[in-house]
Amino acid sequence: MKQEQPTPQTSPLQEDTLPNTTHERIYRALKGKLLFGGFLPGKAVTLRGLAEDLNVSPMPVREAVRRLIAEGALETHGNRRVSIPQMGEQTHREILLARSLLEPELAAMAQPHVRSKDIKDLIAIDKAIDVCLENGDVEGYMRGNYNFHFRLYNLAASHVMSSLVDNLWMQFGPFMRMVYGRHGTANLIDHHKQAIDALQAKDVPALRHAITEDIRQGMTFIGDQIQN
Repeated sequence: MKQEQPTPQTSPLQEDTLPNTTHERIYRALKGKLLFGGFLPGKAVTLRGLAEDLNVSPMPVREAVRRLIAEGALETHGNRRVSIPQMGEQTHREILLARSLLEPELAAMAQPHVRSKDIKDLIAIDKAIDVCLENGDVEGYMRGNYNFHFRLYNLAASHVMSSLVDNLWMQFGPFMRMVYGRHGTANLIDHHKQAIDALQAKDVPALRHAITEDIRQGMTFIGDQIQN
């Protein structure tokens, strides 16, 4: 009997796979702001300001913000303002630990389902990231980095683990924007290429190592930032 192959889960930001409702569109837009530098830690924004920025009424923004608060990505203040939750050393350690446990495992689960087209897509994403690095395009780099990881993780077809990882990315993403904004991207080591080499060689330990080192690099930059 032929074993059924799992269906890869799509990225949480892929619009064609989610209900085309106002709430979902606004939720994705706000999530994109969190992941790619639209929200800066320490800077509160008003619900009305978000609604004006997105050119929508305040009601669906309020619903989407409530959802993001429940996911730990935003926190509310009494004056109808929201902001990124502060990241202390304990929170940083917990996010690093959670990512180190979940993401290499997702990559390992994905490896048996990786096909030549997937490799080509990952290579193309990584090349686009290189262009962003050369041009100092911080937002482009952050989008590319997210797309690379979730293009791979989604092949694991694990909705539970992918959702947990996506939630973690919303919590540390805004702090990466601060790191890149202050220190640039010149000192980054390209662990993505190491991951691609491991995928091509079907070397799961090397793949786990590449993803682990990539996580440690980014989280170390954040740790240095929050301690200053």
